Amino acid sequence: MPEGIIILLIVLLLVLAAEFVNGWTDSPNAIATVVSTRVLSPSAAVAMAAVLNIVGALVTGTAVAATIGKGIVRPEIIDLPVVAAAMLTIVLWSILCWRYGIPTSESHELIAGLTGAGLAVAGPSVLLWGGWQKVLIGLGFSTLLGFALSITIMTSLYWLFRRTRLATVRGIFGKLQIVSAAFMAFSHGSNDGQKFMGVFALALLLGGVTTQFTVPLWVILLIGTVMGLGTAIGGWRIIRTMGFGLTKLEPVNGFAAETSSGLAIMLASSLGIPLSTTHTINISIMGVGATRRFSAVRWGVAGNIVSAWILTFPVCAILGYLFAWLLKLVL
Repeated sequence: MPEGIIILLIVLLLVLAAEFVNGWTDSPNAIATVVSTRVLSPSAAVAMAAVLNIVGALVTGTAVAATIGKGIVRPEIIDLPVVAAAMLTIVLWSILCWRYGIPTSESHELIAGLTGAGLAVAGPSVLLWGGWQKVLIGLGFSTLLGFALSITIMTSLYWLFRRTRLATVRGIFGKLQIVSAAFMAFSHGSNDGQKFMGVFALALLLGGVTTQFTVPLWVILLIGTVMGLGTAIGGWRIIRTMGFGLTKLEPVNGFAAETSSGLAIMLASSLGIPLSTTHTINISIMGVGATRRFSAVRWGVAGNIVSAWILTFPVCAILGYLFAWLLKLVL
């Protein structure tokens, strides 16, 4: 078998490995609240998330995949080892964060890893400012918009149901939260599910399998399935941190958090903006908890999560650079 084909197959397997750990640490974001409020069992929630992640990626286009695949670094001046270095970065950092139950952002790992690896082989000219503008806008979407929407929705619900018995509210939102969790899973697929599809398509382009950047249907189905398997096998640690560790959630709180984060994600997806679904749902949960009272949020847990967010960009950029440098020496 030619050496180029072997390298391509290894890189594609690394992309699938990165998407698998994404299922451990990122996909559980879509179902953490509906599991913690006991509206759905973990198995039912995982099944729903797996299906709707694929549906979300199928019906919302590939704008985010295109941003990742050809908008962060110049595909014409990088090679397959750059993609391999970024995937190794994601696998290493994600497993480390998963080990301690910290939800990390594969979106930021991917962007930082690609950037660091690209810089190692091609220097600053490899970066594309247009794609990075979308990344920075995504930070605003996930933080400011997610927090503002969650507070607005939760405050409105408190006011609308202020004279309704708690048992009645629980009954109503126990049903509605299934809808909001489904919406969150769908929106997750529309944005996060596309990112590794974009990387897979980029690898096919760099390996000479395709002549232009495109995301075939089989790639969408393959990536979505691998992500669902990762969630089913290893997602519970992150579900426990997000659903139980940040604040106490009732079905109405879960509904507000899922709806607000889903809306923010769908808006970003429609604009081709890659954002961190981890940031968005975590910020939404914090906003929902803060509307009850500021101390209702366990800020120590939140601080650990935020610290991981802050570290992700520099650590993964350095790891991507080092892995690309080592692979360049070997290959």
